[in-house]
Amino acid sequence: MVMRSWRFNHIDFSTYPFYNGDDLGVRWQKEKTVFKVWAPTAQKVELRLYHSWQDGNPYLKVFLKPSIVGTWAITLEGDYEGVFYTFRVNDGNWLHEVPDMYARCVGVNGKRGVIYNPSKTDPEGWGDDKRPRYKDFTEAIIYETHIRDFSIDKNSGIQNKGKYLGFTEEGTVSPSGQPTGLSHLNELGVTHVHLLPVFDFSSIDEEKPFEKYNWGYDPQNYNALEGSYSTNPYDGTVRIREFKQLVKALHDNGIGVIMDVVYNHTGLVKGSVFNQFVPGYFYRQNPDGSFANASGCGSEIASERAMVLKFIVDSLTFWIEEYHIDGFRFDLMGVHDVQAMQVIRKKVDEIDSGIFLYGEGWAAAASPMREELRAVKANIHKLPGIAAFSDDMRDALKGNWANKKSKGFVSGQALREESVRFGIVAAIRHPQIVYGYVESSPAPWAVEPSQCINYVSCHDNYTLWDKLRLSNPNAPDEEMRKMVKLAGAIILTSQGVPFLHSGIEFCRTKNGDNNSYKSPDSVNRIDWERKSEYKQ
Repeated sequence: MVMRSWRFNHIDFSTYPFYNGDDLGVRWQKEKTVFKVWAPTAQKVELRLYHSWQDGNPYLKVFLKPSIVGTWAITLEGDYEGVFYTFRVNDGNWLHEVPDMYARCVGVNGKRGVIYNPSKTDPEGWGDDKRPRYKDFTEAIIYETHIRDFSIDKNSGIQNKGKYLGFTEEGTVSPSGQPTGLSHLNELGVTHVHLLPVFDFSSIDEEKPFEKYNWGYDPQNYNALEGSYSTNPYDGTVRIREFKQLVKALHDNGIGVIMDVVYNHTGLVKGSVFNQFVPGYFYRQNPDGSFANASGCGSEIASERAMVLKFIVDSLTFWIEEYHIDGFRFDLMGVHDVQAMQVIRKKVDEIDSGIFLYGEGWAAAASPMREELRAVKANIHKLPGIAAFSDDMRDALKGNWANKKSKGFVSGQALREESVRFGIVAAIRHPQIVYGYVESSPAPWAVEPSQCINYVSCHDNYTLWDKLRLSNPNAPDEEMRKMVKLAGAIILTSQGVPFLHSGIEFCRTKNGDNNSYKSPDSVNRIDWERKSEYKQ
């Protein structure tokens, strides 16, 4: 056995075969189950079946048969509903035992896939579920929140705290009688809820879901749901049914659901499900063959490779068709290549042109792919139907995100007016903007207002209240409230798409924590009692 080097500069990945079928993964029927994976470098692919998530040894092991263009497949006759499964690939060495990369239902902590009947996961009335419709994306008012933050507070009045079902409860109130949860969203009048990652991520132990906290930007299984938000993480179908209940509850109230998707990197790199089937292929490499890291998280996905783009498109299609998702926010969209995002928009339009697509128009670090080829903010003009966040507006209003003492327009900093005006017109070309005075962008980058997401805060960095407090330590509370109101007024009345960080409407604080991705609930929770104090 030869030790794997995990360097790939000797490989031309463009020579790998392309499979265009729509049947990859595990497909159950009562009389048979079909297993099909893409593993073009494999010498053997073994399927392992288990009666439960915790069995030590498989009750059945069988080898898949090589099929066309790099695929391996096998059909097992009989009803295998509820059976757990994994694969092992041998490409000269045995790789790790994992579910397939298309796994749609998984057991606790995503270590094994589950063979399931999708129709049994549909809640009552699911067949009649309808997406809210809007004439233009600029009609949207997006509200970004985290499943756990939304309901975990002891004062939320919500029974299913920290769970998908927390979004389905009606008539909930805080101890002081203020509407919370779903009732609050209706009172607020937002059109879409943007959920931080709900796909299966690796940082939380689903058997002990409240021992740790994480935003979830460490993907493990892209097409399966996170189990820590379900009432039973051991039964893979429960999380599916409960998330569908969340979607339907919001849809019934005229609110769309946007998923935060993280196709730019994986939580694990060498140990990821991608590297257990086709080592190296799904990731960009540096000239020395090592994994590139434009995500700042240890790797970056090679969206320009044919089977990688196919996986992303197949995944988005699945979420749209199976879960009735209304839009997607692409984490670090600037890691993806422009051509991939163009294809994604085209493929999504074939399903529903009303699906909203937007993302961060930047990367977190240098990439081996040139910037002019990537979906950064400066290239949004090449991406009709796709929007990017306006960091121009954000920093103009409250000050530079990285400098806690810097001020912006709402906190009294002069000479920020032109940048604010640039945000007000949604980063498009406008005769009343003097672009030489716009510090952050010397030229318009959006072609139309629907390509500009205007915001002043999000889950990243300081909350608006904390940022304003740090840059104005002596400001009285009443003056702080006025700053928040002014920021909100500008965001909500400007061209473009307004985006609100949950809790901003009642001056949310994280006690000065500027990177709370794994901070406890005491930091990240939405404090619903604060609504009474700051209701105005």
